[in-house]
Amino acid sequence: MINIDPTIFKAYDIRGIYPEQINEQIAYQIAQAYCKFINPKTVVVGRDVRLSGPALLEQLKKGLVDCGVNVIDIGTITTDMMYFGVVHTGADGGLMVTASHNPKEYNGIKMVRAKAAPISGDTGMYDIRDIVLSGFSQKSPQAGEITFVDVFEPYLEKVFSVIDPAKIKPFKVVANLNFGAIGRNVRAVAERLHLDMVWLNDQPDGNFPKGRPDPLIPSNRDETIALIKSSGADFGVAWDADADRCFFLDETGRFLSGYFTTAVLAEYLIKKNGPARILVDSKLNWATEELVKSLGGETDVTRTGHSFYKEKMIKEDALFGGEVSAHYFFKDFYYLDNGLMPFLLIMEMLSQNGKKLSEIYRPYFEKYFAIEETNFKVKSVPEVLAAVKEKYSTGRLSELDGIAVEFDMWRFSVRGSNTEPVIRLNLEARSKEFMEDKCKELSDLINQFKQ
Repeated sequence: MINIDPTIFKAYDIRGIYPEQINEQIAYQIAQAYCKFINPKTVVVGRDVRLSGPALLEQLKKGLVDCGVNVIDIGTITTDMMYFGVVHTGADGGLMVTASHNPKEYNGIKMVRAKAAPISGDTGMYDIRDIVLSGFSQKSPQAGEITFVDVFEPYLEKVFSVIDPAKIKPFKVVANLNFGAIGRNVRAVAERLHLDMVWLNDQPDGNFPKGRPDPLIPSNRDETIALIKSSGADFGVAWDADADRCFFLDETGRFLSGYFTTAVLAEYLIKKNGPARILVDSKLNWATEELVKSLGGETDVTRTGHSFYKEKMIKEDALFGGEVSAHYFFKDFYYLDNGLMPFLLIMEMLSQNGKKLSEIYRPYFEKYFAIEETNFKVKSVPEVLAAVKEKYSTGRLSELDGIAVEFDMWRFSVRGSNTEPVIRLNLEARSKEFMEDKCKELSDLINQFKQ
């Protein structure tokens, strides 16, 4: 039996360092366990641009066909293209070899069922882990077959269905692709909409030569900001390596939080579709909650994590959902997250109202004051959560995801990492002064438990 680190099985997906934690043999075992748990006949597979991706994908495919499962290989793709491929082909599930925004030495696997329904820690991830750890293997007397399918054109048709392309103005856009897999998609969008593109890090490169491909890291935004200013672009957009998250910067180079982008997109979609249910992040949500309520819609606070969001989107027939981390979920995309639709919708919105992107976001920056997620290494996550709960017992408490406490003038969320002794703090307030004061207060409390 091979030695497998069980911690690679996360709440949302599988992720670890290659080849120490995840390698070809482990990928084969995961595919076998997936087959036992799902019992599929056909599975869609794809990968991002990471250097270890081809080898891991080959062993995933071998693990599937040895179980008698037919494989549809859709190539080097974005994660949302895998979701689309599962629905488009009518497959029984899908596997995507990716480690998203993690550094180059990482890789992993995202898994879905039929209709691209997610597999999370609540719906089978740990069952699959246990099957892997048991050493399960099987070889069907009738091996599965592998076919290669290009879903690019039908995928583009699907994402374009949410807008009227004829209404889009020929914007000048700085696009930072972070050396990931979305280049073919964005180039097709630019060509069809006659956009004036200023490209940045646009050639796929699994070495990620400028470091971790994560636009949430402030230093990773610097060259995008500089190009927006020097080129006179209308706005900037950036994606992580597997392009299931989409980030915006306005024409001044200001980074626009996924918190506010959720509110902006929710408003636009409700005005297009009528009052609806919108899912909001447990970490920060006042802006979207108050906006949606004013438009006659409803919101539901959701546990952080793309798999949890997708499960709730489906269950509640929600129109849209957004995370602070810039995952955006659409009813029009099978209730799943898509990294290209936000780009198209923002351009349609700007084309219709004639405003600059900074003007769209300004009311939110003036009314809601939020910190970027702040992480603290601590000796014990449970001790921190207990201390926070005791100190802020007079507030309105939620334990949906860690601890969230709300007061009239401010609210905050503290939650532990799934993989390390780290506390993540998010906080928003009605004034800058309240935000700064309460951030210091909470930081001082958490730092009493630091490593």
